[in-house]
Parts: sequence; structure tokens; C-alpha cells
Amino acid sequence: MLSDDQSRLLVRLRWTAFILIACTYVLAFFHRTAPAAIAGELTRDFAVGPTSLGILAASYFWIYTLMQIPTGVLADTLGPRRIVAAGSLVAGIGAIVFALADSLGMAVIGRSLVGFGVSFPFIALLKINAAWFPERQFATLNGLTQCIGNLGAAVAATPLALLVGIVSWRAVFVALGVFSMLLAALAWLHVRDRPEDAGLPSLREQSGKPAHAALTRDWKTGLKTVAGNPSSWPGLFVNAGIAGSFFAFAGLWAVPYLMTNHDMSRDLAARHNTVMLLAFAFGALFIGRLSDHLQHRKAVMLAFAAVYLLCWMPLALESALSPAARYALFGLIGASASAFTLSWACAKEVNPPMLSGMATSLVNTGCFLGAALLQPMVGRVIEQRALDAAQPDSAAMTAGIWLLAAAALGGLAAATFIRETHARNLTDIHS
Repeated sequence: MLSDDQSRLLVRLRWTAFILIACTYVLAFFHRTAPAAIAGELTRDFAVGPTSLGILAASYFWIYTLMQIPTGVLADTLGPRRIVAAGSLVAGIGAIVFALADSLGMAVIGRSLVGFGVSFPFIALLKINAAWFPERQFATLNGLTQCIGNLGAAVAATPLALLVGIVSWRAVFVALGVFSMLLAALAWLHVRDRPEDAGLPSLREQSGKPAHAALTRDWKTGLKTVAGNPSSWPGLFVNAGIAGSFFAFAGLWAVPYLMTNHDMSRDLAARHNTVMLLAFAFGALFIGRLSDHLQHRKAVMLAFAAVYLLCWMPLALESALSPAARYALFGLIGASASAFTLSWACAKEVNPPMLSGMATSLVNTGCFLGAALLQPMVGRVIEQRALDAAQPDSAAMTAGIWLLAAAALGGLAAATFIRETHARNLTDIHS
């Protein structure tokens, strides 16, 4: 049993670590979806068409994707505190480089630095959740993590669209760079990776169980263990299809699609994107709690993924919808897209606890690989189908929607291969 002072210290350090790293994750989501709100300004300032715009937006996702496995290794070896502090510093520099860019190439460099820097917070936060909170709350905390992160995405929709009408988008990103550097300093000073780092017993020891073994083997052996586990992989493909299509749409193509196909102003289109992102935030929180309550992962994921696929049909078939129905549809897209957020719990629960960073980073790679591929691919499809590449028509935009719907179908198919864990770590059960 902990003393009163130890209990207070545990609660304070638990939530300090969670809140600080969650703030860096909010910035990651903001950067992820910001191009949708400023697509017009980027097209104008860098004199680019849909394909080049897709490449600029996707540069964030490419470096983020490449960093996922290294991030998992670093989270398991160096710990969340070090990687978040260093990453936030790099992201701050990248945001300023992006803001001051005078060419497409320099903008890509800046956005790539941002992608590198913000590739750390999510896996680090999963590691914090696993170390500081009870295991039975893991999916719920992941949902809370997504909910908080999507506040950044929501701010990058309507509020950013309104803000760039008052100040330049460049000023906004300079301010973000400075804020990111401040978060780097706070994380370094105040985050602790595990209760043991503060002289406290681990959560398992507090409940009378032996502590999980630390990662004492060569990290390469641990990575081989995760990669060699067939149950690790389905989540990656779920994420590539569902998260990839959702991020590609919300992060770039939703606003141009609504402006072209539904004759909306940018502000009105951004409001639809905001609704979608907020619905995703609360959907992620709900699905995590639901899964923990039912102690089922696969069935819940399949149900949400099926709804997500169906949501693309009215857009792909160009169905006539009333304004209220259109808002409802975008809300349902966001809420059902949360299906993929259970993939991290599934990956963690089919691998040894000391390898949770590598396991979650493996499946998380799919999210950003999917988005990195789909953003420019959709742009290419739009450009090929458009009569005028500079002003794509509704038929060209709809062709891009069909590509996103196909990705959603692939994600649903991959979910059928998920291994049900019943919210327990299977390696503990079988040991």
C-alpha cells in the first residue's frame, strides 16, 4: 500500500506526464490537418497544382511513417521523456522553416521536420498510459488521447480558416514553432517515464503482482519478436485503410471537395471538417470505453469499420443531401473512423508488455503510410480526370472519393484478421 504522500505524488506525476505529452500530441494533429484549411493559400503562394499540393501535405506523413518503428524502439529504450523533448524541439524548428519558406522545396523540408518531430508524442503517450495507469483502462485512455489530439485537428479546421483571414498563415506557424519549443522544455523538466523513476513502486507491484520485466535484451531481438508475431500485423492494414483514408480526407481533400462539389465557401466547408474531426474525437473516446466495458476488441472494431465504409457511399455516388443530412454524414464519418483506434490495444495485448512501444508503433505505421500514399494519389486521380487541373471539376473530385472508399474497404477486410484479446494481455495468460 502507498502512503498518502506517495498516492498524491503518483496522481500528480501521472497526470503531469499525460497532460504535457498530450499537448505535444495536439500539435501533431494540428499540423496533420492544417493543409486542408490553408490549401488555397498554399496553392497560391507556392504556385502548385493538386498533385504538388498532395506531395507537400504528404511530406509530413512520409517522415512520420518512416519514424514509427524507430519511435517504438526509442520509447522502449530511451523512454518517453527524452524523445518527446527532442522531438518537440525539432518540430518547432520545422514549423518556423515552413512558415518562412519561399519555395515549395523549402516548405517540404519544413513540413518534413515537423513530421519528424511530432512522430514521437503518440507512441510516447501510449507508453506513459501503460506505465502509469491500470491495464484495464488502456483502451479508454487511448480514446481520451485521441479525443484530446483531435482538439488540435478541430482547431486546424474552422478556427484556422477564420484566423488566416485576419493574420497570415505564416505568422500562425511561427507562433506554433515557439510554443512547441516551450513544450520541449516542460517535458524535459517535468515528465517521468515510470513510477519507479520517482521512487514509487510500479502499478503491478502496488496491486501485489510482480513487476513486468524490463527490456534487457538487445532491442533488435525485441523488434524481431513483435514483427515475427502474426497477430501483430492485421492492425497495420486496418490503419492503412481506415486511418489512411480518414487522414487523407480530413487533412487535405475534404475542404476542396466540398467547395467544388457542393459550392461551399471555405469557411462553411471547414465547418463540416470540424464536425467530422470532433465526432472522431468523441467517437474514439466512446469506442475505447465501450471496448473496455464489453471486453471485446474485434467485434467492436468490425461494427464501426462497416459503418465507416458505408458512409463513403453518399459521397462517391453524389447523393443529394440536405444541409442537416450532410452535417450528420460528416459526423458519422468521423465517429465511425474511430474503429482503427482499437488497433493499438490489440497490438499491445498480443505482445510482451516490455515491447508495447514497438508493438503499437508497428501498427501505427499503417496510419501514416496510408495517408502518405493516398494524399498524392487522390491528387493525381483528380488531376488526370479534371478538364482543367488548376480548377478540378466535381467529376474529378468524385473519382478521388472512390479511391478513399476503396481504401476503407481494405481496412474493413483487414479487421477480420484481428485476434480477439478480450482486453487482456495474451502473453500474461499463456505464461
